[in-house]
Amino acid sequence: MSQSEPQSGKAAMVAALNVPRNAKIGFVLAGLFTAGLFALFVLPGAQRPIGFYVALAFVLVTSLGGLLTALFTAVSAVRLARQVES
Repeated sequence: MSQSEPQSGKAAMVAALNVPRNAKIGFVLAGLFTAGLFALFVLPGAQRPIGFYVALAFVLVTSLGGLLTALFTAVSAVRLARQVES
């Protein structure tokens, strides 16, 4: 699809809801939060091998990033619905 053609379907919905922007913000915030937790609780005195903590950090980043992306996209959907309504 070229840039001059109007978007329709899934691509138009993704663009209208700002999903890429929401994902970037969500995963950056999740990464910062996870890095903070890692620095506060793991680095001072890890009781287990560091690999376990790295795996848990990965799970936290991906799950929290996905959750934040979904929440930000829901807010975008509500804003878009209110714009269309008025």
